[in-house]
Amino acid sequence: MARGKLRIYLGAAPGVGKTYAMLSEAHRRVERGTDCVVAFVEHHHRPRTEVMLHGLDQIRRKEIEYRGATFTEMDVDAVLARRPQVALVDELAHTNIPGSRNAKRWQDVEELLAAGIDVVSTVNIQHLESLGDVVESITGVRQRETVPDEVVRRADQIELVDMSPQALRRRMAHGNIYKPDKVDAALSNYFRPGNLTALRELALLWVADRVDAYLTEYRSEHQVSTIWGSRERIVVGLTGGPEGRTLIRRAARLAEKGAGGEVLAVYISRSDGLTSASPKELAVQRTLVEDLGGTFHHVVGDDVSVALLDFSRGVNATQIVMGVSRRKSWQYVFGPGVGATVARESGPDLDVHLITHDEAGKGRGLPVARSARLGRTRIVWGWLVGVAGPALLTLLLTSATPDVGLANDMLLYLTLTVAAALLGGLFPALASAVVGSLLLNWYFTPPVHTLTIADPKNIVAIVIFVGVAVSVASVVDLAARRTHQAARLRAESEILSFLAGNVLRGETGLEALLERVRETFGMESAALLERSGERDPWTCAGSVGPQPVQDPDNADVDVPVGDHMSLALSGRVLPAADRRVLAAFAAQAVVVLDRGRLQQEAGRAKELAEGNRIRTALLAAVSHDLRTPLAGIKAAVTSLRSDDVEWSEEDHAELLEAIEEGADRLDLLVGNLLDISRLQTGTVTPIIRETDLDEVVPMALGGIPDPEESVELDIPETLPMVHVDRGLLERAVANVVENAVKYSPPQEKVLVSASALADRVEVRVVDRGPGVPDEAKERIFEAFQRYGDAPRGAGVGLGLAVARGFTEAMGGTLHAEDTPGGGLTMVLAVPTAPQRTPEQPEPSAGAMS
Repeated sequence: MARGKLRIYLGAAPGVGKTYAMLSEAHRRVERGTDCVVAFVEHHHRPRTEVMLHGLDQIRRKEIEYRGATFTEMDVDAVLARRPQVALVDELAHTNIPGSRNAKRWQDVEELLAAGIDVVSTVNIQHLESLGDVVESITGVRQRETVPDEVVRRADQIELVDMSPQALRRRMAHGNIYKPDKVDAALSNYFRPGNLTALRELALLWVADRVDAYLTEYRSEHQVSTIWGSRERIVVGLTGGPEGRTLIRRAARLAEKGAGGEVLAVYISRSDGLTSASPKELAVQRTLVEDLGGTFHHVVGDDVSVALLDFSRGVNATQIVMGVSRRKSWQYVFGPGVGATVARESGPDLDVHLITHDEAGKGRGLPVARSARLGRTRIVWGWLVGVAGPALLTLLLTSATPDVGLANDMLLYLTLTVAAALLGGLFPALASAVVGSLLLNWYFTPPVHTLTIADPKNIVAIVIFVGVAVSVASVVDLAARRTHQAARLRAESEILSFLAGNVLRGETGLEALLERVRETFGMESAALLERSGERDPWTCAGSVGPQPVQDPDNADVDVPVGDHMSLALSGRVLPAADRRVLAAFAAQAVVVLDRGRLQQEAGRAKELAEGNRIRTALLAAVSHDLRTPLAGIKAAVTSLRSDDVEWSEEDHAELLEAIEEGADRLDLLVGNLLDISRLQTGTVTPIIRETDLDEVVPMALGGIPDPEESVELDIPETLPMVHVDRGLLERAVANVVENAVKYSPPQEKVLVSASALADRVEVRVVDRGPGVPDEAKERIFEAFQRYGDAPRGAGVGLGLAVARGFTEAMGGTLHAEDTPGGGLTMVLAVPTAPQRTPEQPEPSAGAMS
């Protein structure tokens, strides 16, 4: 059975029109005769969206009982039994009610796709799992309902539903998204122009990256080698010289001129040893390009010009930025240089920028020489000079010039032999020596036109000629081979030094290192495999590239590391000379893997150390803060039991009151200690249900002395129901208010107010105390922390830590702000109760359009 196709409407924020676009597409398909059903669509009482449901076949939802309430979810079994061609499933990131078929709606969608049913769905950019931290930093709201990026990336079609921030805010103001009583709060919080603009940019860039991936895949499948300038990609050619920083900054400025521009800096290790690259300078340039939003690449290439052009065309670059050559004028006799060659060979689809810099014309640091690895062209010329050269010289000496003497003839032939050795190496030079000696013997050694030599001196001369020719050819060939070996070792040392530096500094993760292996050696995929024993199956610790191998026996290149680990690559068979560097890569990959695991163990050790710190603080609290009220209770009880003193009724009542106060303090301290212990061990299980805030807050003030004199309440009765654990919320509010009363001046009341903002309700506890500086606002929420000059016996510093822990356990937040005019404001935000589903704590989850 063929797998169904997935189409996703992606939006930047709630209300942009994703659901409306999905329903419009459904109507178009129905008109074409497609069997299309509504599996689950949430219209949120928006009239225009609700109207679009008319005329569409809707699958009845499944009702689920959960904690005394009835909720509805998509009935996957009913959709599978109905087997439509297309199913509409709204809110892909939604979390299903406990007891449903799957935990997440995207898992329901996967079942429909596996059954051959096409699915059309919707999702907001803030619900992509990889963007959770970014969205939280922009909006201040953490999205708990997420969908893995890979699920969305696998979609057969992604359509962006776009709308400008101004238009979306107008739609909000007209009441087309939220109810009128929530509009003002939403516009001033989540739907601020800056938030919407940033979310819109995230959505546009994510879709652009996905389109780019489609384009790369298409070019690879159709073997398109020409550059398609659909997006500005600027490749910076680095030599490791100091001018690299100038080139990177210039490329970054060029990229800024076009939306979505990308900078890729590439350093090509030449195998001829011509570049004098500083590893330290390369590290600085790598950091610079990454700080500017680009990427750094390290590639090995025998011909720098060819390697640079191949890399640029491989990444579909549109521009190359290079520095003007550092050669001196006389050095151009050895060739036009890399810059000129790249500009000549780039073609009309690849622009080349040659940037001037301070190092231009100052010399390259190493003498310029031609390639030590002889190419085909040089070998051909060597054979032409070695074989055809003596024949042409013979023709010239016998017909066009007077007799210059045998000694001069030998020198001329020896010159051709040396030239053949310099161009083509040993064998063209040997051929030149043989041909030249025969021609000398035949045409210039008496008797001529015979191979007989009459004068013994001529025999010695020809033997010396052949010996010198062979010696010169051998020396030139040996020098070329030694130069090539030294250059290759130098390139290898540069790569290993660069690699080891990154690994030691902890700058490279396992996948980044494997990607560097794949890129350096031009492989299709790379994987680090491991197993526990000789007979155990191999498991993949990390991989990059398409279809990585899962067994070393199936790899094109297999580098064992120890007894139970192996680096496996696929793509081509590498020469034996490359395996030395590859073995170093494999060893570093194991180091990176071990370091990652050690970091995880260090994290666990840190947690244990934190637990030890808390236990130490707990012992200190027990030794002092708990003993103080116990001492007061014991003293009062001892006094009451004493027969030596006649206590008056007032004294008797005062002692009993002291006992009661000490017991209350003990109860509070022990309760906080137990609560922090539950939070540390993760055993707090909130029982979430709909609750009226105006019923909880007054109850939380019961333990505060004279609440009517010290606290002012402003809790509107029109607030929406909140989705919380009533007991936990009461404890959290009580701790926050008690802390505010403790630090507030006696003549100033603590204000406790509440307001609805988007899909949450905020409780603000405002005091006029000394306040807390910004650097300490987070520290006051840590366990056993008391700010300022709080007296001993005023508590063990757990109240705010417990309050934050309980609030976050219910899906809310608690943070501190400065009170205008002086003081501290605690902001406790909890989610409002959803209308149809139990978990819609974020603005987007309850406002899908």
